[in-house]
Amino acid sequence: MPYKVELNDFPPLLREFAGYKSAIQGCSPKTVNEYLLDLRTFLRYLLAVRNGILPDSEEFLSIDIKVCDIDFFKQISPEDIYGFLLYTGDVRKNLRCAKARKLSAIKAFFKYLTVKRHLLEANPAIDIESPKAQKTLPKFLTLEESLHLLETVRNDAESRNVVRDYAIVTLFLNCGMRVSELVGINLRDLHPEMTSLRVVGKGSKERMIYLNEACRTSLAEYLTVRHGERYKTVTDPALFLSARCSRMTVQGVQWMVYKYLDMAGYGARHLSVHKLRHTAATLMYQTGEVDVRVLKDILGHEQLNTTQIYTHVSDNSMREAMERNPLSKKSQNKE
Repeated sequence: MPYKVELNDFPPLLREFAGYKSAIQGCSPKTVNEYLLDLRTFLRYLLAVRNGILPDSEEFLSIDIKVCDIDFFKQISPEDIYGFLLYTGDVRKNLRCAKARKLSAIKAFFKYLTVKRHLLEANPAIDIESPKAQKTLPKFLTLEESLHLLETVRNDAESRNVVRDYAIVTLFLNCGMRVSELVGINLRDLHPEMTSLRVVGKGSKERMIYLNEACRTSLAEYLTVRHGERYKTVTDPALFLSARCSRMTVQGVQWMVYKYLDMAGYGARHLSVHKLRHTAATLMYQTGEVDVRVLKDILGHEQLNTTQIYTHVSDNSMREAMERNPLSKKSQNKE
């Protein structure tokens, strides 16, 4: 995650925009942070071009954007934005997804200036199309690989937190929750009978995740530790605690998952915590025959097209489908 920005380094209108995204639209601090970082790069590019500063120089990184006021923003044209997108690809070597994210920040900011604040009459970004994202199949573990990963965690005799880690990996592989959602779970979010738990997703939106037998079993085992002597004096309400008896961080969970992926022999495959979310979604859709609309709600997606990436069909499924064709056993008649 990018470092947290210092709001005092930004002009008033960007600080107001950040407040709007956070307080009114409910964006997470991480999302607001990324918006500001992308807009800072955009404004530095414009100031560099107008002041003869090379955009790949050390001087570029120290350009002060606090000078950007409403008169400055009124002068920005679509050509400026196109030039910036070219710069992000040619100089910064951004891929299409990174360029699309930067353009999204620019569009959101100018929409705020025109539609919400009415400070601009024309929106220079309104007709600029987003770079088409390259569609790639998500990386995921197979059912056998998932079971092997769980067994690897279970058999870690050297870890003092093996029961906790097993419960975490079980939740990832069964529920498909985000790592930020997992670390935010409090004890009170868990249903007394462990049939479900509440998580807070993107945009501070709450949703209920229903727990299957594997999740209930692993959580019950962990709760005996969580409520045991080791954490008896802990006042932190978090469900999952670190070795320091405080809420686990996103980085701490990531490090733990990387460790077990490596121990399981998957370290060279560039997998991550998010790939466990992909695994859960893929297994539910392909093996569990879960409807894509239900899967959308389980994962907390706003748009159905975000979920549809999991409707990809595996090579084995395609091979089986070809074999099921009634014509597959009919050989060509020989004269």
